[in-house]
Order: sequence, then C-alpha cells, then structure tokens
Amino acid sequence: MAPVDSAFLVLFRVALGCLLAISMERFLAYGWVEQLLLAPSFRFKYFGFAWVEPLPPEQLTNLFRALVGLGCLVAVGFCFRVAALLLALGISYIQLIDVSTYLNHYYLAALLAWILAFSPAQRALSVDAWLAKWWARRRGIPETVDRAHVAAGWLWLLRFQIGLVYFCAGLAKLQGDWLLHGQPLRIWLGASTDLPLFGPLFTWPGVPLLISWLGFLFDTTIVFWLSWSRTRPYAYAVVLFFHSLTRLLFDIGMFPWIMSACALIFFPPDSARRWVAGLTSRLGLGKNAPGTPAKPARTEPELAESARFPTWWVRSWIALGLVYVGCQMALPFRYLVYGDSVLWHEQGMRFSWRVMVRAKGGEVSFEVRRPGETAGIFVQAKEYLTAFQENELAGQPDLILQMAHHIGRRYETEGPDPVEVYARTRVSLNGRRAAPLIDPSVDLMKVEDSLAPATWILPAPTAPPPLIRPVL
Repeated sequence: MAPVDSAFLVLFRVALGCLLAISMERFLAYGWVEQLLLAPSFRFKYFGFAWVEPLPPEQLTNLFRALVGLGCLVAVGFCFRVAALLLALGISYIQLIDVSTYLNHYYLAALLAWILAFSPAQRALSVDAWLAKWWARRRGIPETVDRAHVAAGWLWLLRFQIGLVYFCAGLAKLQGDWLLHGQPLRIWLGASTDLPLFGPLFTWPGVPLLISWLGFLFDTTIVFWLSWSRTRPYAYAVVLFFHSLTRLLFDIGMFPWIMSACALIFFPPDSARRWVAGLTSRLGLGKNAPGTPAKPARTEPELAESARFPTWWVRSWIALGLVYVGCQMALPFRYLVYGDSVLWHEQGMRFSWRVMVRAKGGEVSFEVRRPGETAGIFVQAKEYLTAFQENELAGQPDLILQMAHHIGRRYETEGPDPVEVYARTRVSLNGRRAAPLIDPSVDLMKVEDSLAPATWILPAPTAPPPLIRPVL
C-alpha cells in the first residue's frame, strides 16, 4: 500500500491534543476531580483492575494539570513520543479509578490517545520535526526522512475506529424501544420542551419517534456518505449539525466535538494541506509551507521509509494493528454470548458504543442477615456512596454486586460469623414499570464477579414501554 500525505495525521494530532487538553481543564474548572474521583469513600472497580486506586488529592489534581500541558505538547508536537505516551497512560488511569464514571467518549478518547502515541504524528509540522531538521543542517547530515508521507495503514486504522463507533451506535438502535416506541428519546425530549425553537416541536407525539429513526439512519449510514467523494462535504455538514444538536439537547460533554473533529479523517489525506493553501492564498500570504503540495514519496531503497526498519519489524506492527482491529470488532458483539436484553443485564454494555439507548432508574437496598436468621438489617447504598454513584448503581448489576460485597465485609467485622447479603431492587428500563433486577433469594456474598453469564440477574421485562406524552 503506497504511503499517503501526512497532513491528515498532523490535523488529527493538533485536534486531539487540543480537545484532550480542554477536556482535562474542564475537570478542573467544574470541580469534577473532587466530586467524581476524590469525594467517594468507596469506588467501583473494573473486572481485573481492583488494584487501581486514586492518587492523593493534591497529586491527582496535579495529574490533571499535567494532562492539560501534555495535550498542548502533543498538539504542537514537542517531545511528542513521551508526551503522547504519558497522555494516553494518564487518561486510561483516570478511567480505571471508578467504573461509575465510565462514558463512551472517555473510552474513545483513551483509544485515540493510544493510537496517536504509537503513530508517527510528529513527523511533519511539529516542533520535534523542526528541531530534527535544524540539528541535521547544523551537523551537515542530509535529510533522509520522508516527512510529507506516512504509511497508509494509519489512515485506515483511524477511519476504522471512527467508523466503528458510528456503525455500532447505529446497530445498537436496531431494537424495538428505539425504532417502535421512540424510547428513551421520548423521555429525554419530554424534559426539553422549554428550549427555544426546538422545544415546542418535542410536544408533538410523533417527533420523538421521527428523531429516533433519523438518529438510527444517521449512525448506520454516515460513514458511507463520508466515504463517497460526491456526498462527503454535505455529509460532514450533517455531522456538524447532528453533533451540535445533540450537544444542545443532552449533557454529553466533549463527545460531539471529538466526533466532529475525528470525522475529518474521511476526507482525502492531503485535504488539510489544501485547506491551508487555500486559506493562505485568500489572505494574500503567498506560499506557505503547510499548504504546499507534498513531494512525491521517495522510492529509492536507501531513502524509502520502509528501508529504515527490518521486514520483521514492519510485519510485527501490521500484526499488532490487526489484533487491535479484531479486539475492537469483537468487544461490541460480546453481548450475544449472554442472551436476553443487554440493556437490562448490562453484560457486554460497556466498550460497545451503545450511545444513549437506555434510560434506567430505580432503587436498591440491601438486606444483611446472620446465618439462621429469617429477617435481617436493611442497608441503604447512599450510606456509602455519593449521589452520582448511587444514581449509577441502580441499573448496573455488577455495581450492585460490588456494593453487596462491600457492605457484607463491613458487617463481618462486627461479629465472628459470616453474613449473607441480599439485594432488593426495583428498576425501570426506558419508561417501563419498575421490576426486580436482581434475584432477591440469592446471597450475593457467595457470588463472585466474572465474565460468565450472571444467573443471579432476573430476565428483562417483556412488556413494551408505555407511551409517555410530554407535559405541556
């Protein structure tokens, strides 16, 4: 596969570095570091990562400040290899502190940061590239690096990652709640009827279902329209409108901006170079290095980029990329192993790009008994959790299991005998009448968290969601 213009990777580096710096600064500005990561006395853990703990308050705050700086260094391409690696590590660590803070766009940001860290994104239009060329001229060493081109694999890897997010988000909407009942959009839009211009439209009965269908069609087809040269500019305009509207209607943080920026990856790889050339021409600035056409890729064996590395090294990178692609394709579909409704039992929900397809809420309490007792002590989760964690707890069975174990261990310290812990749950999915989520007869102290199907989770309700009309 022939090398491609490196301009796309430069644009991706600048955009992602800036967006991640802004995202980390938002955590500091809005007090989320304290609220989400430091305030909790108990934290929910990812399977296999129970050992991850938050840094002390001052150090964790300084970590976020450092990540802001690292994002800026990545954007300008200074000390890129170290800065990009530390940025990816830092973002991944923050997400592993507490499961309850999981969001799809945090996960996507971490994946993109790791791809960026391994890529040659610093090769052109970066401080590192400028320093390398300056040092080569000073030492009288001829330039042998083709900075105008990179391996096409990086372009296709990024297109795959962004395309997968859209496609899986659309596939997740291929179910009755979304396409037949307009849920959960009917619930959420009903709470936004006071918005100017759009608000009155949400009072019309058919609008939530119409928007649900438009969202489904957008997610499942937008990659095709972005990939076709004839429709690409119009498709990108739709991307900007769609993500601007979702940002207006829903509190989903940086996700719309990240997706809007990343969708540029579907334009030809030299587009950024041509855009800069056009802008500088209109501004009357004449020729400008960023906008000049890329020189043809060098074909001489002694100067070709591939000649710098042994064949086994190149093949190893290709194999690593294929493994990554395979894992990313498998994760969204692992829910098929568990059966029933993934929106209910949540097994296979995370890391699958199921964006905004379920609204769950309810209440959870725990009954603690000593062996031989027929009635025990009822414990409320709010005694151990922040309001944010308590809200996330109700609809996620693995969090309920972790909470039950934590409560059980606490009560076991008060006596010589082991305790039994039972969950009493009432959970509503997409506006349905609340139903039990966890089998109340199962002692959760005897259940270990695992990747196996959870038989202690009750089947999902089969009744369709009711028609909920907005209050005028």
